[in-house]
Amino acid sequence: MMGPVRELIHSVTAGTGKEPYQITLYREDFSALYPGMARYVLTVMSGGETLAVFRTNTYEYSPLVPLTAETAAREAAAAWEREIRDDPPGLFRKYPPDRAVRHAAPAADLVVLQGSPRADGNCSILASWAVEAAHGAGRSAQVIYPHDLDIHCCIGCYQCYNTGSCVFDDDMTAIIDAVRGASLLIVCSPVYTNTVTGGLKLVIDRMQAYHAERALYGGRQGQKGLLFSVAGRRGEENFTCVTRVVTAFFRNLGIGPAGQILVDRADTVRDIRTIAGMEQDVKERVRSCLR
Repeated sequence: MMGPVRELIHSVTAGTGKEPYQITLYREDFSALYPGMARYVLTVMSGGETLAVFRTNTYEYSPLVPLTAETAAREAAAAWEREIRDDPPGLFRKYPPDRAVRHAAPAADLVVLQGSPRADGNCSILASWAVEAAHGAGRSAQVIYPHDLDIHCCIGCYQCYNTGSCVFDDDMTAIIDAVRGASLLIVCSPVYTNTVTGGLKLVIDRMQAYHAERALYGGRQGQKGLLFSVAGRRGEENFTCVTRVVTAFFRNLGIGPAGQILVDRADTVRDIRTIAGMEQDVKERVRSCLR
C-alpha cells in the first residue's frame, strides 16, 4: 500500500511555558484498504518531541454507535487542550507515544499451521512429511497447533488499523511472529462441514492484525504458501470452501500461493501413507518452495 494521503484538519498551540505544546489532528485516507476508511491521528509535541498520540478510524464505529471517528478525534483534541492547562503529565501518561515494536527473531524457514485437532490423523502425517523435507534440505521448521493455544476470536473492532497490532494479548502474537519470519507457510486442514476447522479459522481471522501491520508499515515480499487438505468424501468439490478461504488468506498477507495437495476419499483410504507417491509428492512440493 502506498502511504496514505494526510490532511491537517486541526492545529493549536497550548500552554504558556518556555516550550509551548502543539496539538495537531490529521486525517489519513485509507480508502485503498477499505472503502471510505480514514484514520485520525492526534498528537501533542513540544520542542520537537512527540509526547502523546491518539488514533481512531472510521471502521471502529458500527451503525448503532452514536459517534463518528472525526467527532471522537475532535472531542479528544478539545479535551487535550484543557488537560494541557491542568495536568500535562497526566495526559502524557494516558496516551504515551509509540515505542519501537520489537519482533521476535525468525524461528523457522517453514511454518505449518496444523488445523487438525487430531494429533495422529492424516493431516499430522502430511505435516510430518513437510517437516522431514525441510530438515532434509537443511532448513528449519515449526508446526503450530492452534487448538492447543490461547487464541481469542477476532471481534472486528478494526483497532489494529490504528497501530498495526491487536488489542488482545494472547498466543496470536507468537503465531504472527512465526508467519512473518517464514519463507514458506503451509496451511494444513481437514475438511470440517465443507470448510477449515474452527481453530484454524480463529488464526485466519486474527491474522487481520498482521494485514494491518503490513498495510501501515510495509512487510516482507516473496513468501510462499501451500495448502494441504484432507476430505473424507470423494470429489474435489469437497474442497471448494477450503481452497477459497485459504487462497484469500494468502492474498490478504501478501503470500504467493505455490500449490495445493488435496486428498479426498480419506474415509475409505483411512491411512494416506498407503497412497502411492503421496509422500514423495508432498516432500518435493516443499523442497521446491524452499529452494
